[in-house]
Amino acid sequence: MISPKAQCPVYLLTGFLGAGKTTLLNRLMDDPALQDTALVINEFGLVPVDHDLVREGREQPMVTTAGCICCTVGSDLRSSLDQLLQGRKTGALPPFSRVIVETTGLADPAPIINSLIPGGIDARSWADHAVARAFRLSGVITLVNVEGIGAALAAHPESLRQIAFADHVILTHTETGAVGDWPDRLRAINGAARLHDAADPGFDPASLLEAGSYQAFGKGEDVTRWLAAEASAGAHAHGGAFHDLNRHGRVLAVPLTRDAPLEEADLRGFLDRVSATPEAGLLRIKGLVALRDDPSRPAVVHGVGHRLYPTRRLEGWPDGLAQTRLVLIGTGLDEEALRRDFAALGGEAPPFMTARPGGSGTAGGSS
Repeated sequence: MISPKAQCPVYLLTGFLGAGKTTLLNRLMDDPALQDTALVINEFGLVPVDHDLVREGREQPMVTTAGCICCTVGSDLRSSLDQLLQGRKTGALPPFSRVIVETTGLADPAPIINSLIPGGIDARSWADHAVARAFRLSGVITLVNVEGIGAALAAHPESLRQIAFADHVILTHTETGAVGDWPDRLRAINGAARLHDAADPGFDPASLLEAGSYQAFGKGEDVTRWLAAEASAGAHAHGGAFHDLNRHGRVLAVPLTRDAPLEEADLRGFLDRVSATPEAGLLRIKGLVALRDDPSRPAVVHGVGHRLYPTRRLEGWPDGLAQTRLVLIGTGLDEEALRRDFAALGGEAPPFMTARPGGSGTAGGSS
């Protein structure tokens, strides 16, 4: 039996689309005491965006996975952790004392947790055994956007599970005054979780990274039942990986890329048209855009549901690649129409590729 003290702690950072995971992760990475933190960034789509927004000006070891790690039982997350482990052993990556895994906003925590806790999904390779010896799940941190959680809970069961499994629940967008009775409602879902307000001046993100081992016990009867169901699904999988293609229903990620810079007015018109189409079922827009007034400083595009937030400019492209890359996530998206509209803004049309539920793969490495 390996002592937990000899294992590297892993923290799961989750929350529905637009909850503010990347913002919190950047706050954590700005803490000098947490510079020895490795990151695993999981994105629901084939074009990495969160990776770029976290990577900006930082040197932490980082692995990016495309697709959704909750849809491939055990394999993707364990593979990512093994990449970090091997990189540390060979000296290709700097030493690290903890790992933070940022999931997609659509991730169901149950299979992810099961891939990291004793008695969860069985190891299927020597690498899986090595990961089990080297890492332990220490905590689950869930962000909740008080403006959008009601709609998310009504339509997406993943958002309920993200709250139910949490050790810490961080409320975001509370400055809008939309908190209401959400603290009480969240405690009814998971009375064991500690609630925090991200806008509270006294909130210390580093306090979320507590030592110890994750415990599902005490978080409610449903939590243990969900873990048991996921473990059973993994045990009956054939071969090395189990893909649950129906976990996220009809949710699609539509990536749009282009090399030629855009006029800001054209970009705004495109975003307004997309966000103003109620039948599109839009959940999230995010990306980096090269604008003609200053292509060297990308504009960060950010939208949740049908609400667009003001763009901001970065001082440079995080990976040096000055290429517009947008991702639209939603249900009922007309992908062909979106691509035609985007291509009509000028320049070359982006290649056709779609990230559908259950798609997976490792795209990226360390930075």
